[in-house]
Amino acid sequence: MVDLLPFWITFKLALITTAILLVISLPVANWLASGKGKFKSVIEAFISMPLVLPPSVIGFYFLVAFGPAYGLGHFLEHYFNLRLVFSFPGLVLASIIYSLPFMIHPIQSGLSGLSPDIREASYLLGKSKWETFFKVQLPNIKPALLTGIVLTFAHTIGEFGVVLMIGGNIPNETRVVSIAIYDEVEVLNYHTANIYAGILFAITFVVLLVVNIVNKRYAITRNL
Repeated sequence: MVDLLPFWITFKLALITTAILLVISLPVANWLASGKGKFKSVIEAFISMPLVLPPSVIGFYFLVAFGPAYGLGHFLEHYFNLRLVFSFPGLVLASIIYSLPFMIHPIQSGLSGLSPDIREASYLLGKSKWETFFKVQLPNIKPALLTGIVLTFAHTIGEFGVVLMIGGNIPNETRVVSIAIYDEVEVLNYHTANIYAGILFAITFVVLLVVNIVNKRYAITRNL
């Protein structure tokens, strides 16, 4: 019998992470695409680090930063009764950090590809910077937005290393599908592991296929 609860935890984690990252990434990507500053390259490098760092490195530093035996983790637990290690909120925070470039980079690329004339024309019509951003720029980068959202969602679903180190394997709280597959393989229960993996494979394939189709249709519509 396949336990469907890991799927619920996985998709809840992916939805929350994607929603929070979308809110965070919009102003950050806009600044990276159009802003200037001597620390811009440093911030871009920091954002991109999860693309090349092993998940165990991020998980380790997260444990050091938020473990109850250390300063920040002890402070949060003592004064706010908040434990991030081996908890669902901790999974969300770790997923936000680990999936950050998958949301920011597509949006930044889309904004960088827009002609500056679009922004300048909006300013001439009396629109503020934020009105221009939300009513003019964002509607013109719908494929980039959709790509960022889907990549973030799919990447969060597929997390394993960070999830294992931060969330552990707590049933009904932090046991996501990737952990459930690992558990079944450990006990040589390949049949159940195959069911978990097959469902996850099918869902992610369909999601990515739909995104590709939508982006191609959007590109055709814009060229007409």
